[in-house]
Amino acid sequence: MSQTETSPISNINSEKLLRRASQLISWVLNPFIIPLLVFTILFVVTYLRILPQAYKLIVLGVICSFTIVIPAISIYIFRRIHKLTMSDISQHRERRFIPFLMTILCYFFCLQLMYKMQLPWYMTGVILAGLFIMVICMIVNFWWKLSEHMAGMGGVVGGIVAFGTLFGYNPLAWLSLFIVVSGILGTCRMVLRHHTLGEVTASFCVGFGCSLFVLDPLLNMKLRFLLEASF
Repeated sequence: MSQTETSPISNINSEKLLRRASQLISWVLNPFIIPLLVFTILFVVTYLRILPQAYKLIVLGVICSFTIVIPAISIYIFRRIHKLTMSDISQHRERRFIPFLMTILCYFFCLQLMYKMQLPWYMTGVILAGLFIMVICMIVNFWWKLSEHMAGMGGVVGGIVAFGTLFGYNPLAWLSLFIVVSGILGTCRMVLRHHTLGEVTASFCVGFGCSLFVLDPLLNMKLRFLLEASF
């Protein structure tokens, strides 16, 4: 065997390593953590860092409860009842509707609680953008399987652009970082064969567009008025 040739065993080991790395990255960048990540960035790099520590912890606790803990527990119970794995849900569109719906309800109740707490619009806007993304993903899921991972990352990039303008800071470093992270995550989703290139690209665009739309100050205030008037 020549030096330029590789053995079948080596190729298999490399493929397994790549898949394991992709699974780890997908797990670390789970869409459930994205709202908490966004709020953490806001409290660290913007003038919101001057807020009292107790206030920030309360907000982060609410976000963590309604966007991570409750959805994760609900989906786990759903999986146990129907004896499904995460792979079963990810690879079959018809099995994603209930997890989508449970997550959307959690976001909705989180948004209502944040309104009751009278949090600023740009904070509630993060959850509202997430709610829009989830609703669009659920609707499109009837015909096409969008990636919540990539929609979430698109939402983060859109949020960085919107908040950079709002808070008057240079978002280039954060923007560059999350664009690279988005590319890595999208590649991982394709390596795992959960999504195609078209699905990954469309999902990112959905998240990016929703964030820019919802985090526009005038549009956000109108949406907030409509939601509070309806409920």
